[in-house]
Amino acid sequence: MGCWLQSAPGRYLLEWEQGRLEDAVADAFGFHALQLGLPEVDALHANRMPHRWRIDDRPAARVALVSEFDNLPLAADSVDLVVLPHTLEFAPDPHLTLREVERVLRPEGRIVITGFNPTSLWGLRQRLSRTRLALHPSPSHPEREREGEFIGYWRVRDWLRLLGFAIEGGQFGCWRPPVASARWLARFQWMDRVGERWWPVLGAAYLIVAVKRVKGMRLVGLARPSRRGVRAAAPVAARRDGVAAREREREHA
Repeated sequence: MGCWLQSAPGRYLLEWEQGRLEDAVADAFGFHALQLGLPEVDALHANRMPHRWRIDDRPAARVALVSEFDNLPLAADSVDLVVLPHTLEFAPDPHLTLREVERVLRPEGRIVITGFNPTSLWGLRQRLSRTRLALHPSPSHPEREREGEFIGYWRVRDWLRLLGFAIEGGQFGCWRPPVASARWLARFQWMDRVGERWWPVLGAAYLIVAVKRVKGMRLVGLARPSRRGVRAAAPVAARRDGVAAREREREHA
């Protein structure tokens, strides 16, 4: 997919996604941020966390660490933000990848996912030409260095909910057809304006932001049993002193 991003439709997609990713990660706070896959995209560019990492499951020039996505070398509850730019589409098992991300995310940690929408012109092109592209990759379509599959927006949302995530936001983009020519892409610019208003769910790409929720969590203050004990004993001591004083008064009377 890295080579395809240099084509006209690839640059068009990347421009939209880069802007949406920067908006999604700019306000994510914490200490550790992680990007899984697609090293050609700087998904953490706008984030301000002190520790930002990029992991891929195959060696690449711009990757800091190589690891399988379903077996990350990270402790549980150790990461504040995870970004998956088209990661699930090329993961051997997207379910296990999401489960592993849920494991390493801290409670209230954020996950950001981008993907291709199968219910779009680009998705239709992928279905019709999948066999042909396997033998003769086209510059007007994401190049499949290995088998991949578009995963629907609503399907990903369902997976996230099953893992306990709360959906924070989602949006679609890129309504122009996947033509190879930059000139023709420019001619179809009007489709972005019309598509965003009239058929938003038919955009070629989507972005989802979700937050990890943990049921039963609550803030616990400092316990001070000794002070509570003193306060509880004081009324008892006062009552006993009052009873003793009244008994002495009766004896003198």
